[in-house]
Amino acid sequence: MRLSTDTFLAMIRRPSDNDTLGGRIWRARDAMNLSVQDLADRLGVRSDTISAWERDRSEPRTSRLFTLAGVLGVSPAWLIAGIGEAPKDDLSNSVAGQLRDQLAQVKKLHEQTGKAICALEMEINRVLQDM
Repeated sequence: MRLSTDTFLAMIRRPSDNDTLGGRIWRARDAMNLSVQDLADRLGVRSDTISAWERDRSEPRTSRLFTLAGVLGVSPAWLIAGIGEAPKDDLSNSVAGQLRDQLAQVKKLHEQTGKAICALEMEINRVLQDM
């Protein structure tokens, strides 16, 4: 694949991912919700090999890198050098959703607590007036 000079310069100027190759493999695998064994099975390698790649103890061969990028749904440039789009992380959306649910629950509890405080205050006033 040939890139024009402008395209190449634009890629270089774009902020790059400062993670390691192993970290990017892990992040892409995680974004695809694949286990180490699932990825190993798809690539025809042992799970220990995937773990070694993710821990930066070894690196995949060049031909395997391109297959790996395809399986993980990322560009080889991102996988190798962190240039380009990172995989979309569904985890951040699900975590945000969980936090929104928790916030709604806390707000509801806050409202109920306010009503309980008002009712208690009214009861205290009633008891004091009866004395």
